[in-house]
Amino acid sequence: MAPGEAVAVMGENALPADHGVGDMGDGRLSVARHFGRVEGRLPFSTRQLSRLDEALTFCTRATGIEFSVYLGELGTDSRARAEELLASAGVADAVLIAVSPGERVVEVVTGVHAQRRVSDRAARLAVMTMVASFRDSDLIGGLLSALRMLSDQAGARPR
Repeated sequence: MAPGEAVAVMGENALPADHGVGDMGDGRLSVARHFGRVEGRLPFSTRQLSRLDEALTFCTRATGIEFSVYLGELGTDSRARAEELLASAGVADAVLIAVSPGERVVEVVTGVHAQRRVSDRAARLAVMTMVASFRDSDLIGGLLSALRMLSDQAGARPR
């Protein structure tokens, strides 16, 4: 399976009609999922979401590692929840950046194969960069910087 293709086989009812699904033209689907009611202002503008989507796509294509971002509550055992989220993707060559702004928690978890290419040191540096940006109220900037750093650490896709 190449990056940009579907990463998991979903059941017929996995994408209800009220969810946004866009065919990206290259075999990928861009899916917006609603996980619960959002009160108040959303954390990202449409432009910022577009930048985040572009960064995720670029990092995945360049490295062959499936990068993803989770923004929301992680609970009392944030590490276990982040690992659970990563495992639910069903991809061994993956990196998840999980951020819970309300709990002031950031986790970077890697899949079994991605661990070989993204070191713990690189993950710690990415977290430090995100925290510095988050302190300046730059959520999107922190995420984009971390994706860039982790992608650079992973290097080009193995042939």
